[in-house]
Parts: sequence; C-alpha cells; structure tokens
Amino acid sequence: MYVITAPTSTIGRLVVGGLLDRGERPRLVTRDASRLAPGVRARAEVVEGSHGEESVIDRACADAEAVFWLAPDDPAAPTADAAYVDFTRPAARAFARHGVRRVVAVTALGRGTRLAEHAGAVTSSRAMCDLIAGSGVNFRAVACPSFMHNLLHYVGSIREQGRFAMMADPDLRAPLVAARDIASTVVRLLLDGTWTRSGEVACLGPEDLSPNDMARIVSEVLGTEVGYRRITGAAFRERMTGFGMSEGMARGLADMFEAKNRGLDNAEPRTAQSTTPTSFRTWCEEVLRPAVTG
Repeated sequence: MYVITAPTSTIGRLVVGGLLDRGERPRLVTRDASRLAPGVRARAEVVEGSHGEESVIDRACADAEAVFWLAPDDPAAPTADAAYVDFTRPAARAFARHGVRRVVAVTALGRGTRLAEHAGAVTSSRAMCDLIAGSGVNFRAVACPSFMHNLLHYVGSIREQGRFAMMADPDLRAPLVAARDIASTVVRLLLDGTWTRSGEVACLGPEDLSPNDMARIVSEVLGTEVGYRRITGAAFRERMTGFGMSEGMARGLADMFEAKNRGLDNAEPRTAQSTTPTSFRTWCEEVLRPAVTG
C-alpha cells in the first residue's frame, strides 16, 4: 500500500498517475474527494480529510508500505514552521506507530550550507524532514530548487503586460526543475524497497538559468516579447499579504528568496544523478504556452 498525500497538487497528481501507470492501487489522502478525477477515484482507495489531522493520517497509514508526504500550501498559517513542522507532527507519530517502512518527501536544497538556517520557508521545510527522519522510518528527502510551475502564477501578467516579476536576481543563474521530474523521482523511491535509513536525492533540472534567461526563452516560445522585473522583499511581502497571506508566511517566503539570491540553490553540485531531463524550454512549450494562449 502506497499512501499519497496532497494527491490533487501539481506534484501529487503526477505521483498518483505514475503509480497508476504501474498497476498500483494507491491510498489517497485528500480534503475533498470530489477534486479527484473519476478515473483516479475508481482505481484508488480514498481517505477523506486533512493529512495534518491525527485521526486522518492514522487511518491512512494502517498497513502502509510507503508514504509520499507533501505539506500543502497554507498561506493562512501563522508561520512557515506552523505550515511545515507543526502540520507534520501527527504524521511523524503515525509513521512510527504503524511501522511505515519508507517515507518520501519534497523539500528544498541547502542542507549543510550556512544559508540553510536563515532561509525562511526552506529552513522550516528542512526541519520538517528532520522531524520525519527522527520518527525512525527510512526516509528520503527529494531536494529541489525553484519549480518551473511557479511561473504559472504569472500567466495573467505575461499575457496582459508582457512581463513577470519576482525577487530573484535577474542575472543569477540557478537550477530549475519540472514537476514531472520530481514526481518521477518520488515514484521510483516509493517503489524501490532496497534503500534504508535517511538520505537526500537532489533534482536539479538539466541546466542553470537566470530570470533574464527565462524571459528570453518564454519570449521565443510565445513569439512575443516578455520581460522580467525584479521586486524588493518589501514589495513581495506587501503583494502576498494583499492576496490574503499571513505576515509570517509572507516573511518566510521572502527570506527564502533572499537566501536563493545569496546562492542557496547553487551550493548543490550538479551530477549525472541529480540532473533531470525536462528543460525549461520544453516545459514552456508543453505547459506554459497552452496556459497563456488557451
């Protein structure tokens, strides 16, 4: 039994699809089962409720071989620690109580660097992984840089204004990874019963790109000029709180992006194993362009 949390998220739904393609019948933990595609519901077991609730995750972990753990986006959480660490505490207890053999979680890069302890949401995500590993399960953290799919938040401004704006240094080249490659790594780890103890697997995409590089590629794929504008941390926090995000979560994200600007994502050495296949150009052609023009 493979338990998948956040199965309707960008990464989670791809993990579910990967397991279904391999003939597995996963157990999906979701707040709202109606959000699952009918074809998925028919081929999976569903536990309805929040995986941050003790009773729900306890029920989900019964007889589980492995669990994919993904803390959901919670813009209303008071702090990043609350969103990651506190949300995960019931699960860590359930993993130990039910003798779950393997847990795989998605986290950020930066372990062992001087920036990792002062990186807002990244620091909290790493603490979440330490909590899971401390439960005694065999654990793998899939450590990622920024996600390509984050650019989907800017579809409106790309379409209407011909630009996107982030905190990132416009000229700093850093890795980017596609959700499909993260999901592929997660599925491989869930199905592989040979690994033990705690460790980390990095997913770095195939190349390092700056925001200016991204804008150039987006322009070429869309056939229209798209620019990039850097905004300050204060402007970013104001934007996020204007959308209803808590002050604590906005600060945690701003601190994360500041750490990335100082090289957090560049500290991980690129290897053949950490280099994943989907290029940013391919992602733009297959995902971003339909979202902008559709």
